[in-house]
Amino acid sequence: MGRARSPFRVPTVLLLIAVAVVLSSCGWSLWDSPMTTVKPKSDFGKGIQDLFMLISWWTLGIFIGVEGALVWACLRFREKPGQPIPKQVHGYTVLEVSWTIAFAVILLIIAIPTIQMIFKTQEPEAASALRVDVAGRQWWWEFTYPEYEFSTANELHLPVGRQVAFHLHAPDVIHSFWMPQLGGKRDVVPHRVNRLTLTPEIPGEFPGQCAEYCGTSHANMRFRVIVHSKENFQKWVAEQRKPPVEPTSELAKKGQELFAQSTCVGCHTIRGVSGGAMGPDLTHFGSRKTFGANLLASTPQSVAKWIENPAHMKPGALMPDLGIRGEQSKALAAYLLNLK
Repeated sequence: MGRARSPFRVPTVLLLIAVAVVLSSCGWSLWDSPMTTVKPKSDFGKGIQDLFMLISWWTLGIFIGVEGALVWACLRFREKPGQPIPKQVHGYTVLEVSWTIAFAVILLIIAIPTIQMIFKTQEPEAASALRVDVAGRQWWWEFTYPEYEFSTANELHLPVGRQVAFHLHAPDVIHSFWMPQLGGKRDVVPHRVNRLTLTPEIPGEFPGQCAEYCGTSHANMRFRVIVHSKENFQKWVAEQRKPPVEPTSELAKKGQELFAQSTCVGCHTIRGVSGGAMGPDLTHFGSRKTFGANLLASTPQSVAKWIENPAHMKPGALMPDLGIRGEQSKALAAYLLNLK
């Protein structure tokens, strides 16, 4: 008679293959996702990545060593027919002292670069650094450039190759400022200014997100980071420093009149028109691809819908329903999108 086949062999192999496929597919998809942290685009991100990989490789080595020793012991000392009970021992001083010293050395190897990185992240900013004041508000981001004397909302523009010093504060509740691909992540706390410095190394567009639960629309508190070449950044700055353009179409002119006559002026700034400070600066609203903290595309339809019912478009939005409907909302949307 032939040997009976184990009923567990085929299902076990299939299970291991399935786990390997799932893990490998998840790993590759996460590797290139917009929120990935394993392809850093700044000096800060690369420092954190190097430290992470150092710890990961040591952890993998320890895992392989421990599991290998465990499997070897199980096979070497497994019970065999007719074999007497092995000699019983209690403790082994040499082995215990050896692995205590070995793991102390490993912890020291990890601790030294970790402490160095902690001090590096707390170094003072360079005199030539670009300062950006970041305000985390429910539920949008305000970016102020003191050097150029203007503010924008939910779009953070940076020059490549120049150190940026973020000064972070929160007028309302705690938030967390996070740019996964640039490596920066720091809590934004009321009544306190936290600081984060980094140097973007590659031009591109990267997503940002609040990483601390801050209320109903926490998940909708996003922003875009656009890293320009030095020349393009100066062009963007020059455009942002210009006064708002005057509307040319009849619909946009009606929207301008409506904006000036409504309570919009109490919350929003349009330089030379209004000075409200509770909501985003709208001086160059039309130059942004998205609005509502990167929630909606800047199109006439979506802006008009937002004006008519902000809370429906973004749960918990603090902008009130002003009762603007129909042609009025279309006119106001045309005016705002005209502000390039």
